Amino acid sequence: MPNAAQYLLPEVVRQVARLDLKARFIVEGFISGLHGSPYHGFSVEFSEHRKYEVGDEISSIDWALWGRTDRYYVKRYKAETNAQCHLVVDVSPSMGHRYRGMTKLEYATTLAAALALVMIGQQDPVGLITFDQAVRTVIPPRSKRAQLPLLFAELSRVSAGAGTDVGAALHQVADLVRHRGFVMIFSDLLTEPAAAIHALHHLAFRKHDLILFHVLDEAETTFPFTDYAHFEDVETGEVVTADPQAVREAYQARLREFIETFRKECSDVRVDFVSVDTSTPFDKALLSFLHARTEGR
Repeated sequence: MPNAAQYLLPEVVRQVARLDLKARFIVEGFISGLHGSPYHGFSVEFSEHRKYEVGDEISSIDWALWGRTDRYYVKRYKAETNAQCHLVVDVSPSMGHRYRGMTKLEYATTLAAALALVMIGQQDPVGLITFDQAVRTVIPPRSKRAQLPLLFAELSRVSAGAGTDVGAALHQVADLVRHRGFVMIFSDLLTEPAAAIHALHHLAFRKHDLILFHVLDEAETTFPFTDYAHFEDVETGEVVTADPQAVREAYQARLREFIETFRKECSDVRVDFVSVDTSTPFDKALLSFLHARTEGR
């Protein structure tokens, strides 16, 4: 069998036909790559430990972990770790965009599948919600291994929908997910920022532990075009002809402003913000997630 670590590269992952294999090799490659890392697996904060907070018993501190990380963590018990998790995937038309390699939707569903595999392995209940203009699919959280084929099957057959309204859809998610837990959102956020931010506030008000994966296409972040080109908005069909070299600087400045707006707003309401594009190796995406979990709480 090929070295699992190579499946962390998006261009290689795309060649694997089955989503369950993609997820398994990503997780195996990632875990093997943690050897010698300051992180000792997802369980450091996400499952078996949490950061020390004022009021916790000193006796609950894991001193062995403090010796390895120079940070204070307390042991989490089973009743504390089995929080429900909802994977919330944007399937709007813009998520189907591809410059090369994987589409944003393929990248998002593959990353979601890998995280589902980890969480089910920790006996954490995991469910799935997909949305475009509104919520399209809901699979309630379960922790049984039989949940994985259901999640993988649904993630494998999702396709970019028609229209988008991230704000309205996430308000629906906030109303649907009544029990406090983890909500992991995978979206390009190509929508009206104010409406999406308001919906994130709604989810945060529900006291969910929120992680937002902002998934962009490689070309959206690097803008590699050199010749006059037609740029089509896949949501509206509007076409703009432009000289990329003339607009690159302004475009990239606007993109940075757009990302920083969401990053700041997420920070203000304690939402972990993980920015990736479709060229980002999956180990980097997962490490960014793990870093957010250990630093953000």
